[in-house]
Amino acid sequence: MVLPSGGLGAAPPETEHMTRFAYWHETVLAGLLVALLVTAGWLEPAFVRPGTQLELSTHAWELALLALPMTAVIITGGIDLSVGSVMALSAVVLGLTFEAHVPVWIGAVLAVLTGLVAGLLNGVFVARVKVHPLIVTLATLSAYRGVAEGISLARPISGFPDGFAVLGRGSLLGVPVPGLIFAVAAVVFGFLLARTVSGRAVYAIGHNETACRFSGIPVDRIKLMLYSVSGLMAGLAAVLFVARRNTAKADIGTGMELDVITAVVLGGTSIFGGHGRIPGTLLGVLLIHETREFVSWRWNNDELIFVVTGVLLIASVLIHSLFTARGRE
Repeated sequence: MVLPSGGLGAAPPETEHMTRFAYWHETVLAGLLVALLVTAGWLEPAFVRPGTQLELSTHAWELALLALPMTAVIITGGIDLSVGSVMALSAVVLGLTFEAHVPVWIGAVLAVLTGLVAGLLNGVFVARVKVHPLIVTLATLSAYRGVAEGISLARPISGFPDGFAVLGRGSLLGVPVPGLIFAVAAVVFGFLLARTVSGRAVYAIGHNETACRFSGIPVDRIKLMLYSVSGLMAGLAAVLFVARRNTAKADIGTGMELDVITAVVLGGTSIFGGHGRIPGTLLGVLLIHETREFVSWRWNNDELIFVVTGVLLIASVLIHSLFTARGRE
């Protein structure tokens, strides 16, 4: 993506106040994470053992991958509620192609491309047709899930080869393969947002989209790209999920959009746009993951997990709103 050399005049730099907030917020999240692990270690020593944590980490990679593009989407003032449904549709495409005796790796590529096309369609409606992203992705949340259930007849597809399972359950030098994929993606997203002209444009759109248009920034093209990447990452997450669980079905990723948005907002990204950092998102993902896993480990109560997730999201939004209001005084 090439931007006009003078097209960022409308992009106000991150204010000193918001930069302080980002570092303060991330410090608080890190402290909460440490406190959680210390408390968990005291109540359930087995929970914090390295082997246990490594095993539990397998549940976090899809969430972590989806949180990266969601951070950029929300920074622009948008949202993508369809990521869980795109995962389901991509997984079903992988399963059906495998049933049709297409090599599983070709099926995996087709699944990722399915996610890309689904995200691109979201982007077309948001950027070109000018429908609000909340409405667009709420509609496609239902539509993509319905298509997935229809073409798969709502049945699970399994029996994938062992070599494919390595992608979801294998490790390299003791590090899970999905973790390595996520690490590469996180570095790329972090660099693009923090160190490139395109990244500055993403923040600029969140600050003042109208001014960006007058300044020559290709707002529609950037939005189209972001929603497309969000879909592509959902397709990749679906491939990793199927490889890990050896099952492709239309109900995977149900409720994933709530977890992803919670992790991103908890990490300090403003739901109103203009502010956010990948390091904060990573801390948000870790805190959500460890909290959910510990509640499940200790109490095995799904209802309590939903309550805790909701409380964390509300608390994060309130903290961000109070801090932003303070900066405007």
